[in-house]
Amino acid sequence: MPGSRTGRPPAQRTVRLPPAPRGPRDNPLRVLHRRARKAWDRPLTAYYLILGGSLLITVLGLVMVYSASQITALQMALPGSFFFRKQFLAASIGAGLLLLASRMPVKLHRALAYPILAGAVFLMALVQVPGIGVAVNGNQNWLSLGGSFQIQPSEFGKLALVLWGADLIARKHDKKLLAQWKHMLVPLVPVAFLLLGLIMLGGDMGTAIILTAILFGLLWLAGAPTRLFVGVLSIAATIGVILIKTSPNRMARLSCIGATEPQSGPVDCWQAVHGIYALASGGIFGSGLGASVEKWGQLPEAHTDFIFAVTGEELGLAGTLSVLALFAALGYAGIRVAGRTEDPFVRYAAGGVTTWIVAQAVINIGAVLGLLPIAGVPLPLFSYGGSALLPTMFAVGLLIAFARDEPAARAALAMRQPRFGRKRAGGPAPDRGPRRWNTMRRRASAARTSGER
Repeated sequence: MPGSRTGRPPAQRTVRLPPAPRGPRDNPLRVLHRRARKAWDRPLTAYYLILGGSLLITVLGLVMVYSASQITALQMALPGSFFFRKQFLAASIGAGLLLLASRMPVKLHRALAYPILAGAVFLMALVQVPGIGVAVNGNQNWLSLGGSFQIQPSEFGKLALVLWGADLIARKHDKKLLAQWKHMLVPLVPVAFLLLGLIMLGGDMGTAIILTAILFGLLWLAGAPTRLFVGVLSIAATIGVILIKTSPNRMARLSCIGATEPQSGPVDCWQAVHGIYALASGGIFGSGLGASVEKWGQLPEAHTDFIFAVTGEELGLAGTLSVLALFAALGYAGIRVAGRTEDPFVRYAAGGVTTWIVAQAVINIGAVLGLLPIAGVPLPLFSYGGSALLPTMFAVGLLIAFARDEPAARAALAMRQPRFGRKRAGGPAPDRGPRRWNTMRRRASAARTSGER
């Protein structure tokens, strides 16, 4: 053919079309925001945030307890891993309680409200009996279990108030009685004041503040009128001022807010100032795990109330921000669970647990940063102390159970692929081709022809 030396027809050239006009590029921040919002709207997001966040906080807390408590244990002529082993035992028991609470139905949680409240009140009253209660750091709020094991019943009082208060308000909500102020306050406020009185008899102002925060959280969620809310808040604030004014120890803690010298006049601010020193010496990425200087006797309660300061010294700003992010995710997920449910008990209980954990974290971290007075409360799921860890992990199990109980979350969990060859419930599955087996032997057998051996 003409135009071809080989006699073959010439190849046809492809006609290139002009490129289509590109639209304006979307803002990367808007794309990121859209993706984050889409991920947040997924049914199981709250479930994964609560489960993953709580477990990460607990595991990181175990690591920091081991690091921060070694010197204290050696100074007490104990093995270096003494406090870590006790915390690990408490975390193991707490993991069982978390799993149990996450699998219990809501009706059973409501049925346990009154027994837990009665048990907490009995144990808190037993603490005040001479010869039975044990005083630690000037506060008589412990019971000895034999050996080195002690229990603080006031920590279980937080869980009791959340469960019992949520069940009480939910019953009154169903009967449409919350519009009357007497049904809003009675018997919730008197029982809460009973718990507060038993706690204050032992001198534990920090736990009383957390219990008060839970009470106001429940009243807020129940829709208390502003006048009623402000009235109860004013009474509580007045009682708090009187208790602080009449105690030189509490006045000294209040005067140490923002202190920069260990001895600020006649007030000893050693613990508050050395907590700031620990945070300041950590830098961006810290001095390294186990390399804290302040835990060598300079910082009191390094593995309990001030473990956040040791975390800042060893892991730096990156470590402290990670802990804050985990608590923020846990609190945000709890708010989502409380806001999306139609069950009044789930709403009040989830809101109460979220208020408890977030308020306690804010008070502890605020004291370490020098922004709030030292209240003597541990960092939830993080500080050393089995009495605080066990009820907190049970409360996290409550949140997980509530997150799983959402209709959309139940549907998403039911649509998961079955494992180990189990058939999905609800009738025969549609025909999707040859079945895929899970074991290597069955896969090999299925690949052979009928005449192979």
